[in-house]
Amino acid sequence: MIGDRQGGRPVHQKEGATGMQFKMIHENYNVFDLEKSVAFYKKALGLQEVRRKPAEDGSFIILYMADDSEPFELELTWLRDFDRDYNLGDCEFHLAFQTDDFQAAHKLHEEMGCICFENPDMGIYFIKDPEGYGLEIVPAK
Repeated sequence: MIGDRQGGRPVHQKEGATGMQFKMIHENYNVFDLEKSVAFYKKALGLQEVRRKPAEDGSFIILYMADDSEPFELELTWLRDFDRDYNLGDCEFHLAFQTDDFQAAHKLHEEMGCICFENPDMGIYFIKDPEGYGLEIVPAK
């Protein structure tokens, strides 16, 4: 089912077996160094912090980042008592970002040293954030 338009794009909502509608609102990544991750996402992808939810006892911080074009958010979660890097397994998952200036984005990411894989035949590449999460960069269509 196609809902209202947001940012010039149709909003696709799927009806489940019960007739309820669902839409994606955020992706969560747990991070060991919150400020380093925030700085990376600001510089590499232009995301900005939109809100922060610290636990009253200081045991965690949940921080949401987004851009101006979508309601979808990246949720970064920091856990005070987690004392090691996160094990991402085979890391066979990723979040994709579309850019309106593929060459400039590639140049920036090359300068940052965060490009981890390129596929020129498909016209895409991947970067890794400080925690090792893979992020696909694709040109605007």
